[in-house]
Amino acid sequence: PEVCVRLEVGPSTAARSPLAVQNGFLHMLVHSYTAELFMSFLTNLGPFLEDEIIPEVMPMEIEIVNAKITLKDDSLQVYPTSPGPIPITLAVDHVIVKRGDDGVFCLTAPPVVLLQQISAVRSALQECLGTHGLFSSVLSLVKEVPELQRELQTMKIALAEANMDKARLLQEIRKYNPLFQL
Repeated sequence: PEVCVRLEVGPSTAARSPLAVQNGFLHMLVHSYTAELFMSFLTNLGPFLEDEIIPEVMPMEIEIVNAKITLKDDSLQVYPTSPGPIPITLAVDHVIVKRGDDGVFCLTAPPVVLLQQISAVRSALQECLGTHGLFSSVLSLVKEVPELQRELQTMKIALAEANMDKARLLQEIRKYNPLFQL
């Protein structure tokens, strides 16, 4: 399933939060969720969320794994010949949203399990290989992995910015020449 919800109530929730004993605790997991939403949906959602009565705070944890939401602008176009704005895609790899007893939402990343696994593999290799040269070469490869991941992330961001610039320039050109093709 894409969404799993669990509501816990009672004394067993004391381990999660003191307020959860009284108000309950909500745990939600959103996994591999894909949706397309119009911007008008988000702008018109505000009045439904407003309320004169302050609700009771319910501690919760929402975990979002591998989700992708595309936002499309459905507002009236200023220029009728314009192709319109490009949809925005929000991709979430793994994020945890927590709400504590004070009612404040905190956005956090999950604990880094990969580093623990790397250190476990390193210690196992060291036991098997001893202090020979092979271990040091494997260790240097393991140390390069986070650096390569950071470099890949930087390249992905640069590519996304270049694509946005390209789209913006094409939109500007099409304002003056609607029949322009690349």
